Formats: sequence, structure tokens, C-alpha cells
Amino acid sequence: MLRCEICGRQADKHHIVYRSQGGVDFPLNFRYLCSEHHRGKEGPHKNRRLDLEYKLQMQKSLEQLLYKEYYSIDELVLLLQINKGMLKKLFKDYKLYKEGYKKSDIVFRLMGKKVYTEYMLEEYYDFIANF
Repeated sequence: MLRCEICGRQADKHHIVYRSQGGVDFPLNFRYLCSEHHRGKEGPHKNRRLDLEYKLQMQKSLEQLLYKEYYSIDELVLLLQINKGMLKKLFKDYKLYKEGYKKSDIVFRLMGKKVYTEYMLEEYYDFIANF
């Protein structure tokens, strides 16, 4: 049984980059949260700040995990725990260099074709303060 990372109660998988945003099923894209911490008032589905924080954490984790500039599909299968067929489908529109797929393209695609920055959090706080 899965346990909430915050309170320890029974949990569901939360996709950090939602499927509707282009998210994929793989371990770095999951947080395990109970119904309250998942879809409750302070959960990432209703708390934009928390949603951004989770996305920034995931993006940083990907950047640290992918320490080289290029990766083959086989290396990505091992590192990301995504099956080969899914990876091929994800990267079919990306350039395959002789060294492999470019790290920045991999991170961009796994983040739902978006780059997240700390500035987005600051912008969020500025918006809330001026509201």
C-alpha cells in the first residue's frame, strides 16, 4: 500500500507534470499523496505555488540525474525507468544526434514541453501580493 509522503496515510500517485500537460508515467514524475494532500485545499491541484514547487524539484532532479549532454534510448530506459517504446514515441520529433538525444531536449519533453524557473515562483508571489 502506498503512503502519503506528508502524513503517512493511504496515498495515490500524483503526477507532478499532469498527463494533460504532457506528463509521462515514470518514477520522478510521481509524488505519493493522500486525498487531502493531493486534491485538498493545500494540495497541488488547488495550490499553484505548491504545484510549481513540485515541478521545479522534478526538473532539478532530472537535470542532476542526466549528468551527460547526450543519451541513447537504452541509457534513458535504465536511468528513467521508462520503457523503450514509450521513449521512442516521446522523442520521435526530436533530433537524434550521433551521440544520442540532447539532455536539454529530454528534460524539456519530460517536463511537458515547458521549462520552469524560480522566477515563476517569484512572479506567483508578486501576483498574490498585488491581488
